[in-house]
Amino acid sequence: MKKSRTLQIKTQVGYLLHLEVMNINFCDLSLPEDSERAIWEKAMLLVKTNGFILGNEVKEFEEAFAKYCDCQYCKGVATGCDALLWAMEALGIGKGDEVITVANTFIGTILPIIRAGATPVLVDCDPNTQQIDPQEVASVISPRTTAIVAVHLYGRLAPMDELIKIADKHGLLILEDAAQAHGAKYKGKRAGSLGKAAGFSFYPAKNLGAWGDGGAMTTSDSELAGKVDKIRNYGQEKKYFHDTLGWNSRLDSLQAIVLSEKLKLLDQWNENRRTAANWYYERLKDSGFCLYHEKPENEAVHHLFVITHKDRDLLQDKLQSKGIPTGIHYPVPIHQHKCFADHPFAKEEFPHSERQGNELLSLPMHPKLTKNEVDEVCECLLKI
Repeated sequence: MKKSRTLQIKTQVGYLLHLEVMNINFCDLSLPEDSERAIWEKAMLLVKTNGFILGNEVKEFEEAFAKYCDCQYCKGVATGCDALLWAMEALGIGKGDEVITVANTFIGTILPIIRAGATPVLVDCDPNTQQIDPQEVASVISPRTTAIVAVHLYGRLAPMDELIKIADKHGLLILEDAAQAHGAKYKGKRAGSLGKAAGFSFYPAKNLGAWGDGGAMTTSDSELAGKVDKIRNYGQEKKYFHDTLGWNSRLDSLQAIVLSEKLKLLDQWNENRRTAANWYYERLKDSGFCLYHEKPENEAVHHLFVITHKDRDLLQDKLQSKGIPTGIHYPVPIHQHKCFADHPFAKEEFPHSERQGNELLSLPMHPKLTKNEVDEVCECLLKI
């Protein structure tokens, strides 16, 4: 267990307060020494070969990650936003189309819809799961609806059976926002293989994170994969021969090296996260905090471990005073952001998503979290 440290605070009247605070990380991005050494060795070889852009390292990672996700294809791109955007563009989603997704998500789910020229249609989350509510989805389908973006929020799974049933009934596409769900399984099937295509982010803090920005689209559709392959590389298949309007959005070889090494560790890291989540569940099960469980037939990967409580801000302040870091994911639901003030959904109400924004608190979660550290966090929570 990490040792606590003593924080000295001088009060206005000159007294020193000695507060015992913990050294607990909210997340931990460190690597085993052998993995880090392997990355540096491969990086130095890359420097000598100059294969920085779409080199063999990218191809090797794409093949490995596609196989890992039970997909035929993976295309590395610059960010998770780009992964969703280029999938939409390649599928012909654009002006005049409506795309349904959930209000309690990160803005990176919404921006690709808007950048593609389509109209995002928001629905509320299920208060019992925090995931997109299929009944709400069914209620907003219109003749213009083209696709549903299923967000696997916090590393837990969206209700895919219900969403697929709705999509099949109305002839809609399903895209997965799997930015927080690397390795998660829905009834034995990996996130990334459950829809027409999926977008992954490799932001450093993700379960599978690069040493910088990065993303990937996964699919088993060869035509879609081929189109995204061109779009990400200026619209060219052969250098300087541009067949379509593309963009510069490529996963670089250095990041591919990092991701390939980390991919070897991902299953164990995710298992460690599930173990830590179970420790939280056990300690907090009889408390006044709202806990959110994954269904037993699924495997969550707990990118974040979140609770809700009406006195969230008080909890966060008290934990911070003890040296326990926390986060809020996310404090503002999509429809309340200033950048969407002129959008029709800004006038709508999504009470469950709004409640999440006011009451949700993310607790420390990472593969190296120990039982003693979880106990310390829970002990502090239970004393408040």
